[in-house]
Amino acid sequence: MSSPVTTVARPPVPSAGSVPRLRTPRRHSPGSPRRSVVLTVLTGLVLLYSLVPLVWLIISATKTQVGLAHSFGLWFNGDFALWDNIRETFTYSNGVFTRWLLNTVLYVVVGAGGATLLAVLGGYALAKFRFPGKRAVFAVVIGAVAVPGTALAVPTFLMFSKLGLTDTPWSVIIPSLISPFGLYLMWVFASEAVPDELLEAARIDGAGELRAFFQVVLPLLAPGIVTVSLFTMVATWNNYFLPLIMLKDPDWYPLTLGLNSWNAQAATAGGTPVFNLVITGSLITILPLIAAFLLLQKYWQSGLAAGSVKE
Repeated sequence: MSSPVTTVARPPVPSAGSVPRLRTPRRHSPGSPRRSVVLTVLTGLVLLYSLVPLVWLIISATKTQVGLAHSFGLWFNGDFALWDNIRETFTYSNGVFTRWLLNTVLYVVVGAGGATLLAVLGGYALAKFRFPGKRAVFAVVIGAVAVPGTALAVPTFLMFSKLGLTDTPWSVIIPSLISPFGLYLMWVFASEAVPDELLEAARIDGAGELRAFFQVVLPLLAPGIVTVSLFTMVATWNNYFLPLIMLKDPDWYPLTLGLNSWNAQAATAGGTPVFNLVITGSLITILPLIAAFLLLQKYWQSGLAAGSVKE
């Protein structure tokens, strides 16, 4: 007896026009990064948040004392008084603003310059030399980075008071010479930017440590040096709390403390409000920082990115 034959139905063959196409995922090459609408909106909001205060400062610097109170903050007044405000800022109270500006330059050149030099020397030594206690030094540096400067202001004041250095420029300069973050940044940068083989080649050719440092290492550390100097310069230029507790003589005030004293005149009995001079002085104060960042941006950007890619 023969078994029944079962037939299997074949699925219909689709025509050429109805063949479904598989959707291939988009590939993003490094030259064409992925676009994100959310990221673009957030970036625009951050940019707006950063630029609005600067625009307000520039517009307000063109107004008189009366115009500041009787006009919209983000638009110009009828009288353009920028040049008059600048002239009055430098001549008000016997030209004390010029003295504050020179004091700030002194603190930045000596304090921030010294902090950069110490950070470069210490960071290079920690990165390229082996010595006992290196792990302990690393722990101390990391701990110092985590401690805010304001927490050390009162102990520093008590120590300088015992030494008789308060109300002198040294009470601002000496604490500014220590930059734990700058030391750590130069440590990391020197570890990546200075190859050990290059140092060994310089030593084999007869170069001493000083000659190798100045002729071989320093050119390689240039982006890191600029980055650290910018950070220390901004920190010293904008330093307010340390001079506030250290200085009593207005002749040694930096710009931050001096402008605050002008701003406080309106709250004192018989004081004359000079908000137009405070705003104009603030605009003059930030111009050197803006110029420094614009002129040196290619160096500090490469310095921040050093070591971020593993080869």
